Amino acid sequence: MERNSPWFSTIALTAAFVATAAGDPTIDASKSSIIATFRQESVPVDAPLKRFNGRIDYNAAQPNAAKAALEVDTGSLDLGSTDYDAEVRKKAWMDSGTYPKASFISTSVKPGAAGHFDATGTLTLKGKTQTLTVPVTVGKAGSTMVFDGAFEISRAYFGIGDKEWNDVVDDKVKVRFHLVE
Repeated sequence: MERNSPWFSTIALTAAFVATAAGDPTIDASKSSIIATFRQESVPVDAPLKRFNGRIDYNAAQPNAAKAALEVDTGSLDLGSTDYDAEVRKKAWMDSGTYPKASFISTSVKPGAAGHFDATGTLTLKGKTQTLTVPVTVGKAGSTMVFDGAFEISRAYFGIGDKEWNDVVDDKVKVRFHLVE
């Protein structure tokens, strides 16, 4: 029931956006993940976003020149039930028919300690935009670059969810990402 919550899809999409802002050349979606976590009836629910793509251009010698763009399929949120998945695609939740894609495009990167930076960019979801700054950790797995981070969004800000769910599903959704180039 929790993974099937409609607002989880919002978190998953946002995670995908931020992850792209953190990175390097082309994201390998088969090795990457974006997971939205929300609380439904005070129980945490993790819901992955299954379809996303993007590009991260990152050079450790010039981290402030990094650029990222990510696009997420709003109908790919997996709540573990076809009934719940269909529900979150409806107009009151993700409105995937009208807004089939969500996106994140970086506008600036601020270097931090070694292997860390803050990516600022624009998240577009369900026809609304929000500027986000996401802390990102950069690592290597063999010869590939890996970008990890998390951010939080407000379900209400993006107009996601029927009002009768407000006492059942928390407004805040945490999006975690692990992006592999």
